[in-house]
Amino acid sequence: MAEHLLGGTTDQDPHRLTSVLAERLAAGSRPGERADGHRVALAIEGGGMRGSVSAGMALAIHELGLLNAFDAVYGASAGALTAAWLLSSKPQGILSCIDPRLTRACIRTTNLLRGRPMVDVERLVEDIYIREYPLDYASVLDTPIELHLLATDIATGEPRDLFSEMTDGKALRLALRASTALPVLAGRPVALGGRRYFDAGLAESIPFRQALRDGATHVLVLRSKAVHDVPATKGAEQRVPPSLGARFVAKVALRRHTPQLKAAYLARRARMVDDDRVLAAYETDRSGAHPTAVLSIRPDPAVPPVSRLATDSNLLREAFEFGRHAVNACFAPAERGNPVGAVGSDLLAA
Repeated sequence: MAEHLLGGTTDQDPHRLTSVLAERLAAGSRPGERADGHRVALAIEGGGMRGSVSAGMALAIHELGLLNAFDAVYGASAGALTAAWLLSSKPQGILSCIDPRLTRACIRTTNLLRGRPMVDVERLVEDIYIREYPLDYASVLDTPIELHLLATDIATGEPRDLFSEMTDGKALRLALRASTALPVLAGRPVALGGRRYFDAGLAESIPFRQALRDGATHVLVLRSKAVHDVPATKGAEQRVPPSLGARFVAKVALRRHTPQLKAAYLARRARMVDDDRVLAAYETDRSGAHPTAVLSIRPDPAVPPVSRLATDSNLLREAFEFGRHAVNACFAPAERGNPVGAVGSDLLAA
């Protein structure tokens, strides 16, 4: 059943990644106890509230019973929050990201009048995720699947994996806050392990590169953006200028920070274009010419645009379901006709 479930990427030529997932599911192998020589990673893109798309994808991974086929999960920005929920004892909590009560509590322009960040990640992680939507932090730390949360080191402007810093619940919460600490919008940098951090998106918006640096042989990338044109010319990333808004933030909001951080922020747009190009190249490698197999899942182009600070619950739910459907369409066989949200791990036993 596992091989059939995971044959949906193409009709005749399953992706190398889906083949390995199918083999692991068929063998019943467990994270931390495998001998197949592979390191299979799940990388989750964020993007503020646009991360509701990749959150829907992550929940579908759980619902399809695929999670235990992975060895590590990587999260950046809002993708870090999704990753933590996914590896917790209650992955259905991923749905909290589209609950209007939560979004209204965490994204408030009036916070600026009270001296609070417009995006109050500290309240989300230290209060709401404990009292209102309990995230079982202990279970996240106890899972045999590695959790790698990325953030941007404000001294170097480089991405940093906070895996080794997450030794207890307090450190895990700080890591989540660091990965989602948007400059200006979310307040000051977050201190952890003697360093200070801003949002992962400044240096690495899509955490697949960190997975590759860690030796992943197979990476599934959950994208929050729909397909768009990718420049084909080598070095084109050098010709992608930062936006006027980015220039303003770098000059004003980041004026007291290091030149390296400012440079990383200004190069963000070009880096995202390069990420798209690299991932597109992996997509065309069906022959196995590249030793690493990377598969990206994007939502349908009809997905509604979601801004970083969106709070419209209907919009967020629609985006979430687009993400959910994208994973189901990729992995669940079309002939089963499973509706979005109705596909569960029982498929594996069918």
